[in-house]
Amino acid sequence: MEPLLEERARRVLEACRRASVRLALAEASTGGLVSASLTDIPGASAVVERGFIPYSNEAKTEQLGVPVELMVAHGAVSKEVALALARGALARSHADLALAETGIAGPSGGSESKPVGLVYIAVTRRGGAPLCERHVFTGDRAGIRRAAAARGLELLLTLLERS
Repeated sequence: MEPLLEERARRVLEACRRASVRLALAEASTGGLVSASLTDIPGASAVVERGFIPYSNEAKTEQLGVPVELMVAHGAVSKEVALALARGALARSHADLALAETGIAGPSGGSESKPVGLVYIAVTRRGGAPLCERHVFTGDRAGIRRAAAARGLELLLTLLERS
C-alpha cells in the first residue's frame, strides 16, 4: 500500500475506534481504493461496516437511492450527488459515519465545466452536519484516484475531530 494512504487509513481506524463509530463507504470514482486501504490493516473489521462501489448512475440510484432527477439536474459528478451518496450509505447500513465521493478520474470524460480530476468528497455522521469538498486533482488516472482516496481519509479525520 502507498505510505500516505496507509498512514491516513491507520489514523482513521484509530479515530473511529476511539469514537466507537463504524464506517460505510460509497466510492463512485476510486472504485474501492479507500475500502482497500482500510481493510489492508488488521482489525479493520471493527470499524468498516460496509462499502459500496456505485460506479454507474444506475448503481447510484439502485444501491444508494440517489434520485435520477438529482443527477439530471446537477450531473453525477456534483456536490449534490456526493452528499446524496453519503446519506444513502448511512441509510443502507448500520454505520455511524459515511464517506462518499464522485468524480472524473480520466483520462477522458472531462469537460470545460467538469475537468478530468474533478472530485467531490462528502462525509457525514448520523445526526450531524455533512462536510463536502470540491477538488481538481492533477496527474494520471491512478494518481487522481490515490489523491481522492487520501483526501477522503483526511476529511473523515476532520469530521471525527469536530465530534
